[in-house]
Amino acid sequence: MFVFLKISYYFYILIQKFILNFNFFITMEQLIIKKLTSSFEEHTQNQEGLEFWYARDLQKLLEYQRWEKFLNVIEKAKISCLNSGELIENHLFHVERMVGIGSGAERKVEDFLLTRYACYLIAQNADPQKQAVAFAQSYFALQTRKQELIEERIKLAERLEARERLTSTETQLSKLIYERGIDEKGFGRIRSKGDQALFGGLTTQEVKTKMNVPTKRALGDFLPTVTILAKSLATEMTNLNIQAKNLQDEKNISTEHIDNNSKVRGALLQSNIIPENLPAEEDIKKVQRRVKSETKKSLQKK
Repeated sequence: MFVFLKISYYFYILIQKFILNFNFFITMEQLIIKKLTSSFEEHTQNQEGLEFWYARDLQKLLEYQRWEKFLNVIEKAKISCLNSGELIENHLFHVERMVGIGSGAERKVEDFLLTRYACYLIAQNADPQKQAVAFAQSYFALQTRKQELIEERIKLAERLEARERLTSTETQLSKLIYERGIDEKGFGRIRSKGDQALFGGLTTQEVKTKMNVPTKRALGDFLPTVTILAKSLATEMTNLNIQAKNLQDEKNISTEHIDNNSKVRGALLQSNIIPENLPAEEDIKKVQRRVKSETKKSLQKK
């Protein structure tokens, strides 16, 4: 019994030491991560709303002693940038700047302005044996993903806002038409003729078929943002001119709506945008539900 208690006590001491060492390791790990995170964020530059890093600052953060050796990593990052389909000059911009060399003196040095994505590529091509490099790989991957999510959320918000605007302008058009004694079928014909002008002669149903839009769903719920805005602009122009020109009958209003959609189509074509060839996007109702759900989750975390 005494021997058993002695052995148990021995293991108890070992376990306590393991726990202490483990907690110490976790604490040190947290301190290192906190320090590295702070270092990377402190070296972030911001000019006119544009975020960037200086390559020479990143060189020090990634624990590279010689600039010449770090340049090799930058060259590898450039190749990775090209292979990913990105333009190098959009992410790595060569500059010369003055840096202090002590006693108030300065000298001109070669440097690069780096986007977050460029920093990520450099970290991926740097020496993974360096602790700072291993951290940077995770740090910039996470930050890049965060930025992607933010940009995606902005695009969704813009599409939702555009769809709401189109609904508003079409509601206004229907109101103006009804005030002039034109019924719902007349409104449908006017809107359909406008779609034909915007989509190069295709009817609303033909565009729906081409985009695999359910027959009973509104075309606007599946259009990309640029096309939604185009339809909205043309409709607003029609609404304005119905009142300005005091248009009263279906024929004149149809002619006006066709003309406005044709003008908007012409502007799109000048930018090489062919509305009927653009692919359909996610059902706007699904987007609304997802954004609402994500917003709710975000509020619950606060």
